Amino acid sequence: MTALPLLIFAVTGMGGIGKTALAVEAAHRARSEGWFPGGFLFVDLRGYDDNPATADQGVLALLDAMGVRGTDLPPTTARQYDAYHALLADRRERMLLILDNASDPSQYLPLLPGTDHHRVLITSRDRPDSLQVRVIGLETLDPGESAALVTCALRDADERDDRPVREPVALRELTCLCGHLPLALQIAAAMLRRGRTRDIASLVSDIKKADDPSVVLDYGPRGTDLYGRSLALRPVLETSYLRLSPELARMLRLLCLAPGADTGTEAAAALAGLAEEAVLPLLDELAATHLVSAVRTADGVRWRLHDLVRAFGAGVVARDAGLREEGDAARERVLDFYYRVADAADDRLRWLPGMAVPERFSERAQAFAWLDRERAALVAAALWAREERFADTAARLAACLPIYLDWRRCFDDMITVCGAAHTVAQRTGDRRGEASVWTSLGIALWKTGRAGEAIDALTRARDLFHVVEDRHHEAGAWSNLGSVLREAGRAEESVEAHMRALGLYQALGDNQDGAEVWSNLGTVLWDMGRAGEAIDALTRARDLFHVVEDRHHEAIAWLNLGNVRQGTGRAGEAIEAYAKAAELFSEFEDWYRAGLALYHLAVAHAYAHRPAKARAHYLQAADAYTRANAPAEAAQARAWAAELD
Repeated sequence: MTALPLLIFAVTGMGGIGKTALAVEAAHRARSEGWFPGGFLFVDLRGYDDNPATADQGVLALLDAMGVRGTDLPPTTARQYDAYHALLADRRERMLLILDNASDPSQYLPLLPGTDHHRVLITSRDRPDSLQVRVIGLETLDPGESAALVTCALRDADERDDRPVREPVALRELTCLCGHLPLALQIAAAMLRRGRTRDIASLVSDIKKADDPSVVLDYGPRGTDLYGRSLALRPVLETSYLRLSPELARMLRLLCLAPGADTGTEAAAALAGLAEEAVLPLLDELAATHLVSAVRTADGVRWRLHDLVRAFGAGVVARDAGLREEGDAARERVLDFYYRVADAADDRLRWLPGMAVPERFSERAQAFAWLDRERAALVAAALWAREERFADTAARLAACLPIYLDWRRCFDDMITVCGAAHTVAQRTGDRRGEASVWTSLGIALWKTGRAGEAIDALTRARDLFHVVEDRHHEAGAWSNLGSVLREAGRAEESVEAHMRALGLYQALGDNQDGAEVWSNLGTVLWDMGRAGEAIDALTRARDLFHVVEDRHHEAIAWLNLGNVRQGTGRAGEAIEAYAKAAELFSEFEDWYRAGLALYHLAVAHAYAHRPAKARAHYLQAADAYTRANAPAEAAQARAWAAELD
């Protein structure tokens, strides 16, 4: 049977035409009809925002939607794409992938499934000419459809509302003033619903008054006239805004200044300087006007603005000195909120037994959940460091994010955040802060395979920490430098760097960080064929991690120790090490590494001529890999188990 061709659809049209709404509605209907029994995946690429999402950020969002996050995430971007494509290839039930709001092919090309089994729907203001696609170009509604939309919206709220019947001429004029644009029509209908005693003609009059040709907002793609008609939205927005109460108008203006594509209720409260219980009714009322959308998630409600509405609100603020000051004060409040909570979340991620537990997050999972929800906003807020008024707090916020971004493998975000923080550190002459930024940047560059740049960055960090006499962080820079040098094939220099780090940590009496250096050193020594020294180093690391109760790193040391013991023919000791590693990784629900330890345990039993035990551990490894959403590794483990039947 001939395979079906890969089918990619694109919905194009001007801003506010309803592309996303159509895509989501079509997806729900198609699933209910049984076309996509596997459901659909959705990612907003924010193509026309100030900071569009990259494909690398998109693949992380899609992996997260498929349950791959935290320790389950592959360590490199390339392997993340491999895992993503493997998961899609492994899913038998057909799925629909919606790549929403794309502005450039680089955002969506790497995210295509690579299989003809699933289907893709792209929404964009531009035609995706880089692909062979079926394009559905959305135009503005015709006059009859526009009138029907407004009529239905009014009658859904009150079936007795007969204004469209009584005022057919005013209704036609209203739809013309809205440019037959669905978003503008919805906002106009919301104004009519809220003023049920007013006739349509009065709204038409207000919109005409607001249609000031001297005010021009640039909503369109550069070099095209694709949606010059979307300027019809401006007088409708102006009229809707002027009809808001002062409290609602202020809330809308401030929400337009929030970082990120959507905002949580707590952050919105910080923007407004109000309690959550006071801000929630305001947000609900704005949602009723169609100026704001309430997006329900598993963790609650988030508040999203169409980018054209956001541009309008930001323009209102920019044209008035008093509103600019009001907006800057709001930005200071929300930035301080993000810094305080991110700092508490960072403390939770760094927590070890004996430390005080942060009040905000009693569990690590809670910290991750908050950071995951707010990641886009946190990165956008950190970029406010470029503005002098916000530089200090934004730089402190940036310093709270590297551990989280490293864990989630969001290295593009880390590089972006580091760039903003570095600007502040250089401008203020903060050498210690600059050294910290070079450290985080070096780690991000290392994890993205840019070893040469990483070595340069970490060398700068090491030298700056030495100048400011921060021996603890200087040791950390030496340790990170040693790890990158190992990956660059410079083993002798790597050993020297790790020894320098150990010397500094030992002088400081820091066993915990010293343990990690011993672990890294053991790996380099094993690479160099110095097995005895490698075993000594890894044994020291394991024992030190055990003393400080860092059980996750202790598990990594056990795993590495097992590899060296197996490689030197000490099968019994290797089996002991792998079994202990598997136990500890399972305790942490680090299923990918648990699968790795069990897989090695099976191999060790197979070499020891214990096929029954080997088969059992291969199957256990397959189960762990399955829980980690690693289908390729799970299939390989099952294949090895089958050979032992």
